[in-house]
Amino acid sequence: MVDKALLDEVKAIRENGLKDPSEAIKMFKLAKALATESEDMKDEIEDMKEIKVGFVVSDKDFQFGVTMGDGKIEITEGALSDPSVTLSTSMENWSGMLSGEVDATSLYMGGDLTIEGNLQDAIAFGEVLNIMQEELEDM
Repeated sequence: MVDKALLDEVKAIRENGLKDPSEAIKMFKLAKALATESEDMKDEIEDMKEIKVGFVVSDKDFQFGVTMGDGKIEITEGALSDPSVTLSTSMENWSGMLSGEVDATSLYMGGDLTIEGNLQDAIAFGEVLNIMQEELEDM
């Protein structure tokens, strides 16, 4: 079962926006929990080859990473060594992406999201993020 306190924190973050860049990590801790409970998340993560996604909050000098695939999600605080793709944008844009208010594709096309590395891995990450947001809507 997903930790209710974590779920409540993530819902508040989605509603009120990120106050600190480290709060983004809580979203992925919830995704890790959902990967064991949600059939859609399980299917997506189990079928995915392992990808390493580095995240840079460009205006806050903050980095973290998420490794996902082969049925698991792991979170790394700080820079991820050897990411397959790195996504970089401002805290305001991260907040919008994690809340579902802003589409990553629109940010990328508008030059507000930088993607370095394997674009297919960025797309796969986006699919997992979409499933997580759908699951949150149902909770």
